Amino acid sequence: MILIVDDDASIRSSLTFLLKRAGMEPLAVSSPKEAIGVVRSDEPQLILMDMNYSLTTSGDEGIVLLKQVKVFCPRVPVILMTAWGSIQLAVEGMRAGAFDFITKPWNNILLLNTIRTAIALGDKAGIEVESPSDGEDTAFKKIIGQSKVIKDIIETVRRVAKTNASVLITGESGTGKELIAESIHLCSLRAASPFVKVNLGGISQSLFESEMFGHKKGAFTDAYSDRQGRFSLADKGTIFLDEIGDLDLSCQVKLLRVLQDQTFEVLGESKQRKVDVRVVSATNRDLGTMVAERTFREDLFYRINLIPIQLPPLRERREDIPLLAQHFAQQSKANTAIAQDAVDYLMKLPFTGNVRELKNLVERTMIVSGKHLLGREDFEAQYIAINGPSSASRHGVSTLEDLEREKVVEVLEKHGGNVSRAAGELGLSRAALYRRMEKYGINEI
Repeated sequence: MILIVDDDASIRSSLTFLLKRAGMEPLAVSSPKEAIGVVRSDEPQLILMDMNYSLTTSGDEGIVLLKQVKVFCPRVPVILMTAWGSIQLAVEGMRAGAFDFITKPWNNILLLNTIRTAIALGDKAGIEVESPSDGEDTAFKKIIGQSKVIKDIIETVRRVAKTNASVLITGESGTGKELIAESIHLCSLRAASPFVKVNLGGISQSLFESEMFGHKKGAFTDAYSDRQGRFSLADKGTIFLDEIGDLDLSCQVKLLRVLQDQTFEVLGESKQRKVDVRVVSATNRDLGTMVAERTFREDLFYRINLIPIQLPPLRERREDIPLLAQHFAQQSKANTAIAQDAVDYLMKLPFTGNVRELKNLVERTMIVSGKHLLGREDFEAQYIAINGPSSASRHGVSTLEDLEREKVVEVLEKHGGNVSRAAGELGLSRAALYRRMEKYGINEI
């Protein structure tokens, strides 16, 4: 049963009709009092809840009702219904435990998708991992590792992939965020449709609308022909919004609109176009801190962060290094092996560039040495050549912490103490770099 709570009779009727046509069982009530009466005696699958029930438009009634409902039915997903003017209230509601929010007037397809997603994620039976499909086998073959954290991430991907829930993948540069995004797509019901990657950090503010939504010939200077935008290309599939933390605030507003309603306007065209896409985003930045600093919109953050997946740095899953190193070696040249002393050496390196740095080191060592069996001295020579003599001793490797501290100091000195540039080269957020500086007693240079 899906509980509808709204004081507007026409909205209750519309939603009841929509849900019945979709094969669902709706129950509509007009007041918070009636809603509490229902949840006291029964547990709905989901609740659709308005934010206002009197002449006031503060939304306080909706927040209070949400908190009361969560007392009786803490596991039941709640979707808030609001107008664009009260988006901030909906964000407050999500802080209080709401699953998502929709704006009035709503998009029927988008609303039904959101309802099905919420029910699927809340279904306890859905936690059991089914036998992997052919698509899952293909997707997870690319994810190398046997550590608990990697197994947990794969389980999360399997669970959420077949829903339409938006996913935010976070982690340092080089940890494999794009690979996880592609795995989500390959395991989803959209696997036969396009997977469109967009590096938002590489799109200027002036070209954002053209790149994302497309344009008509003559829409602006140099628009010599029609252009299809990334959202159109991703229709029925998945769009991967990489480096979303680098997006300008003005562009964030435009992106929020299309994520909210799944409609957009092509530049030079006045009509609205509908699109059906699954959104997966990624960033190496701390969006929570950016929200607090008002450099990232809070409503957009909640919109993309329905399912968070945090990828650990390689130094926090060092037991996977031998598997990864051998995988990269055999991927580049068959019949190539890595000696045990080389494995021991690799296990002690800090790998601030994560899996990407390990891959580059293995490939470089193979090319330079030309051997079929790679030893410690081969890797050590190339690691020192890349990172400098201070990075490791010819007679042994410093502790992991010593190497990481040396690397941080080296990069800070290289950039004259500019923390932003140093963080960028290290693949860290500013906040993460400051934490390491504090940990190792490094003063600003």
